Amino acid sequence: MIKAADLPNTIAVFPLPGALLLPRSRLPLHIFEPRYLAMLDDVLKTPERMIGMVQPNEVPGREGPGLQVIGCAGRITQFTETEDNRYLITLTGVSRYRILAEVDGFTPYRRCNVDWTGFDRDLGQTEHDEAFARPAFLALLQRYFEQLQLQTDWETLKDADDELLINSLSMLLDFGAEDKQALLEAPSLSTRRETLVTLLEFALRGGGSEDLIQ
Repeated sequence: MIKAADLPNTIAVFPLPGALLLPRSRLPLHIFEPRYLAMLDDVLKTPERMIGMVQPNEVPGREGPGLQVIGCAGRITQFTETEDNRYLITLTGVSRYRILAEVDGFTPYRRCNVDWTGFDRDLGQTEHDEAFARPAFLALLQRYFEQLQLQTDWETLKDADDELLINSLSMLLDFGAEDKQALLEAPSLSTRRETLVTLLEFALRGGGSEDLIQ
């Protein structure tokens, strides 16, 4: 397990709209752009093998995408090269971080100085949601899946640990970028579950966003 003292002050960041990584969760990525191939090559040479996922944050009048302040860093735990020199990797979430400043440099990808303070919970043991009413939550989720005509393995969902269930749904369901950011920034598993319930209920009411109901 990575300790707080082992976390680097500067990390490569990968701005990817809609992609959410959470601590102790796994995110598969397909790397093929030259700048991110260079990033991957450099990151694999470091002892931490860490990439910071972050949501772009468009700023009017600024050239290129801005970045959200809070992201989540993951360690490369699986790595496969394809025959046409692309890579399939898996990031395992380590900890959220706060961006302090972007680093000017000669790399084709972006790097940031980051602060890990305030996210000690991310480096601890698996979280449990003591107030989790699973039957009511699964009933709500089933209504959502039926409305969007989605399929899933309900037996697996019924048996999944609290953290695995809530974090996996937060990462996989098709919410907008701002909603994904709210799920990321939730201070605890309980508040993430409450945010997720709010988003599901909003979607079932028709919401106001085409991102929630297609």
